[in-house]
Amino acid sequence: MSGHFEDTGFVPLNIAVLTVSDSRTEETDKSGDTLRDRAVEAGHNVVEKVIVPDDVYQMRAIVSRWIADPDVHIIISTGGTGITGRDSTPEALMPLFDKSIEGFGELFRTISLEEIGASAIQSRAISGLANGTLVFCLPGSTGACRTGWDKILLAQLDHRTRPCNFAQMFPRLLEV
Repeated sequence: MSGHFEDTGFVPLNIAVLTVSDSRTEETDKSGDTLRDRAVEAGHNVVEKVIVPDDVYQMRAIVSRWIADPDVHIIISTGGTGITGRDSTPEALMPLFDKSIEGFGELFRTISLEEIGASAIQSRAISGLANGTLVFCLPGSTGACRTGWDKILLAQLDHRTRPCNFAQMFPRLLEV
């Protein structure tokens, strides 16, 4: 296992960004832009950015395509994680997961509690692994995207973060 933790320098990952919204356009999608911009600033490759209505089947179609693409390592979605009638990102994407990463949502809500107080309880941020692709689902606010990226994903998607990180798991995520 010693080679597993060697510092090989920064390893860029291929990231797809999905904005779930019935009303946002490319001109008004600040949350998706925030995720894209922060990923690029960190040195990663954003291979695609899509806006999709809050529709279970349209979300599943796009995310399934990315999950099947071996060149997409990470999917980050924003939006649809609340509790209103149209919020359906967890219901759309959880059936696609081979494994859930419960700690992501728990950590996100803990950090959010410090930032926005008890309103953090309304977030249904989730994460999972699907066909060797890591999927992270964040709330739709730009602030939530900054929190998720800056406080969790930036370090966890950097191969150099110790004692461990998600990036170093590639290509082992598909081991049987």
